[in-house]
Amino acid sequence: MTRRELAHWARQPVQVVVGLVFPVMLLLVFGYLIGGGRGVSGPYVDFLVPGMLALTMAFGLEGTMLAVTQDLNKGVVDRFRSMPMVSGTVLVGRAVADMLQSAAGLVVLIGVGYAMGWRPGGGVGFLAALGLLLLFRFAMLWVGIHLAMVAGRPELVQAVQILVWPVGFLSNAFAVPTSMPGWLGAVVEWNPLSATATAVRELWGAGAGGSSWAAEHAGVLAVGWPVVLVGLFLPLAVGRFGRLRG
Repeated sequence: MTRRELAHWARQPVQVVVGLVFPVMLLLVFGYLIGGGRGVSGPYVDFLVPGMLALTMAFGLEGTMLAVTQDLNKGVVDRFRSMPMVSGTVLVGRAVADMLQSAAGLVVLIGVGYAMGWRPGGGVGFLAALGLLLLFRFAMLWVGIHLAMVAGRPELVQAVQILVWPVGFLSNAFAVPTSMPGWLGAVVEWNPLSATATAVRELWGAGAGGSSWAAEHAGVLAVGWPVVLVGLFLPLAVGRFGRLRG
């Protein structure tokens, strides 16, 4: 199933390239055109790059969501039903392919960050931060797969994808919560994306900002939120797929 999904990359190179370039464009826009970062202490690029990496792990789910709905509507799943395979293997193959593309996206964005002057801390902390980013992506991926199966049709994926935008922009990817109104800052601090971004910044030696419980325990939340999301949405997605086999 994973080889099948990777073979699609060769036939749709534009879609893969766009998925890698779009986060780079966002990073350059916020880093050079918009800039700012109210309340950020230290170089803004040290705050921005980890936030953009976390934001990238939340966005770009539409490719996987479209692939799932297309398989459901083109009879591909019906063909797989006749094969002796574990229920949910199609979804797992798609998830592995998405994780590989997400890892490639991280490499590209990290390279652009270096070109902009960003210098993260190295060693175990660097690898741990990458692990948190990929864990967050894995969780968001299963949320997207389940929502795609609920939507059922490719034309509805765009509407469902819009639900990801509040998660992305109601976060501390671009500014610290202390620079926001009190109620909004509280919402932002408890956002799963904010927890990952804050934990990654801490591991890479950048000031995270904030003195709330959520900010001080960002590492716990950066692991806890994805585990809860995966524990909820992975069984829902696999169970829904299994019912299609009946």
